[in-house]
Amino acid sequence: MSKLSILKQKNKRDVDMTQGSIFRHLITFAFPLLIGNIFQQLYNTVDTWVVGNYVSNEAFSAVGTVGPVINMLIGIFLGLSSGAGVVISQYYGAKRYDKVRDTVHTSIVMTLILAVLFTIIGIAMIPFVLNFMKTPAEVMPESSAYLTIYFAGVIGLMLYNMGAGILRAVGDSKRPFYFLVVSAVLNIILDLVFVLSLGMGVEGVAYATIISQGVSAMLTMITLFRTDSCIKVELKYLKLDKEMLAKIVRVGIPAAIQMAITAFSNVFVQSYVNYFGADCMSGWTAYSKIDQLLFLPMQSLALASTTFVGQNLGIDQVARAKKGARTAFIMSVVATVILTIPLLIFAPQLVSFFNGKAEVVAYGSMLLRYCSPFYVFCCVNQVYSGVLRGAGNSRAPMIIMLSSFVVFRQIYLFIMANFISNTIIPIALGYPAGWLVCSTLTLLYYRHADLSKSRLVEDAEKKAEASGKSRIKAV
Repeated sequence: MSKLSILKQKNKRDVDMTQGSIFRHLITFAFPLLIGNIFQQLYNTVDTWVVGNYVSNEAFSAVGTVGPVINMLIGIFLGLSSGAGVVISQYYGAKRYDKVRDTVHTSIVMTLILAVLFTIIGIAMIPFVLNFMKTPAEVMPESSAYLTIYFAGVIGLMLYNMGAGILRAVGDSKRPFYFLVVSAVLNIILDLVFVLSLGMGVEGVAYATIISQGVSAMLTMITLFRTDSCIKVELKYLKLDKEMLAKIVRVGIPAAIQMAITAFSNVFVQSYVNYFGADCMSGWTAYSKIDQLLFLPMQSLALASTTFVGQNLGIDQVARAKKGARTAFIMSVVATVILTIPLLIFAPQLVSFFNGKAEVVAYGSMLLRYCSPFYVFCCVNQVYSGVLRGAGNSRAPMIIMLSSFVVFRQIYLFIMANFISNTIIPIALGYPAGWLVCSTLTLLYYRHADLSKSRLVEDAEKKAEASGKSRIKAV
C-alpha cells in the first residue's frame, strides 16, 4: 500500500461530498465558513471602529477607504488560490491523491513567490493609487501609512488564504474557522493595546492586522505540515509541477483578472465618493462594512457550491452537481432576505456604531436603505459563478463580471455624474445596477452551460487506453 493510501485512510476531517445529503453537506460546510468570514471581516471592521471612535474622522476615512487598493492587488492572488482549490477538489473527488499532493505543493511554492512580488509592488504603487483616487490631503498621510504596513506583512494573509483554500477543497471548513477566531480575537486585543494604551493611531491598527494574519497563517501551515491527509505538506515535495501549475492558471487567471480589474474599477467608484468630502467618505465606509457582512452568507454558500460541484464533477456526477447548485441558491436567497429586513429598520443605529457624527450617520443610513433591497440579485451571480468555477470554468464568470462591474458600471457612473445627477445616491446606485446586469447574464449563461465539458480531471482509464492505442498504432 502506498504512502498516500495510508495517509488518506488515517484522515478524519476531510469530507467526501460525492454522496449523502446535499443540504447537510452545504450547511455543514458553509456555516463554519460563514462564521469564519465574519471573524475575517472583523479585522478591518474593528480597525475602523477603533479609529472612528478613538482617533479621528480623518483616520476613520483613511482606514475605511483603502479597501479598493488592497483588493486590487490581493484579488489577483485570491483568484489564483481559487484555481488551486478547484483543481484540488476535482482530483480529491476523483480519488486521485497523487495529483492532490502535487497541486498542494505547487500552490504553496506559488504563494511564497507571489508574496515577495506583491509586497514590493504593493508598497511601490501606494502614492500613485492614492492620488488617482483623489484622496483628500488631510486623509493622505494616514492612508499611506496604513497601506505601507499592510503590504509589508501581506505574506500572512496570502499563506492563510491559500492554506485555508486547500483545507476547504477537501471539505474541511472547520479548522480555517478556528484559526480565524483566534486571529480575530488577537486582532481586537492588539487594536486596543496599540491604539488606546500606546497611542499608535492608524499605524497601530495596521500592525495589529498583519500580526493577527501572521498568526492565522502559522496555524494553517502547521496544520498542513502535521495532517495525515493527502494534503499533507512535506518539504521534499515543494516544487512547481508544470502540469498542476497549468491547471491552476487555467482556472485561476480568469478569476484573478476579474477580481483585480473589478477592484480597480472600485478605485474609480471611490474617487466619485471622495468628491463629496470626508463626511460622505466616512458614511460610505460605514455602509461598506455593513454591506460586506450582509454578503457573507451568499459568499459562503458560493464557496460551498464550488467545492461541492468540484468534487462531484471529479467523478462526473453532473446531475448531483446541478442539484447542489439549486440548493445553494435557494439557501442564499432565504438568508439574504432574512438579514436585509432588520438592516433596513436599524440602519442609523448600525452606522452610528462605527461613527456617531450626525452627517456620517445620515450618509450611511441613506446608502444602506437605497442599496440593500437589491442584495438578493447578488445571490444569482455569487452562487452560480461559484458553481461554474467549481466546474473549472472561470472564464465565463470573468467575462460576465467584467462586463457588468467594470464596463457597464463605469459607463453608468460617467453618464450619471456628467449628464444627469452628480449627487451621491445616483452614484451609489451604480452598484445595484451592476448586480442586476451581472445576475441576468450569469443565469442566462448557466442555463445553457454544459458543466461536464469544464472538468479538469482526466479519466485515468481512458488516458491509459488512449496511450495503449497509440503504442499499437506506432507498432
